[in-house]
Amino acid sequence: MDQIHYQHFKNTLETMKAELLSRADTHLDDTVELDQSRVGRLSRMDALQGQQMAMEAKRRNTAKLLAIESALKRIATETYGNCFICDQSIPLKRLELDPTYTRCIECVDQ
Repeated sequence: MDQIHYQHFKNTLETMKAELLSRADTHLDDTVELDQSRVGRLSRMDALQGQQMAMEAKRRNTAKLLAIESALKRIATETYGNCFICDQSIPLKRLELDPTYTRCIECVDQ
């Protein structure tokens, strides 16, 4: 991969990271607290479901941030775009879909 592609993906990843971090800041208080004043079973179930959904969204955002950080480190070491398993180049079209991919299509299917 040439320097132009490295720079393109670095910019894309940094934009993705900034968007995730700004979303995380705005939704920091979205974690639902259980309202003990609600007495209905369905109200408690709704609150629990909302709490679980908020925690899962936070978990997914954290995982995506880690994947972005990992991709940025691979760009810095110029190993970005190579499959972790077979060390072949990951097609640019695949990286355009998700710049955090670490495996080529053949190795994902294995």
